[in-house]
Amino acid sequence: QVQLVESGGGLVQAGGSLRLSCAASGIIFRLNAMGWYRQAPGKQRELVAAITSGGSTNYADSVKGRFTISRDNAKNTVYLQMNSLKPEDTAVYYCNAKRRVGVPTEYWGQGTQVTVSS
Repeated sequence: QVQLVESGGGLVQAGGSLRLSCAASGIIFRLNAMGWYRQAPGKQRELVAAITSGGSTNYADSVKGRFTISRDNAKNTVYLQMNSLKPEDTAVYYCNAKRRVGVPTEYWGQGTQVTVSS
């Protein structure tokens, strides 16, 4: 049974920081590319940041220089450090695991709410 469990969301003032975590189980974590997506009310889900199995990263333009994605393969966990948060960062943040080697698979977490007040 695959589980992606996000934590670390909450309410923060503009300019503040939060660190999201996503603990994975039921997958071979090191073979998966991991990503963080977000969905604000009335908007489509969008990619925030991703990290490949080899550690390469990419970011949405809107978060470059403010957010950092990282992974700890020993802990089967991916992180999203969010600094200098803005009200427009308010959304539900989802963890994603994607494997393209062998049988392709993709899994999602249940999401964690991030609210940034002005």
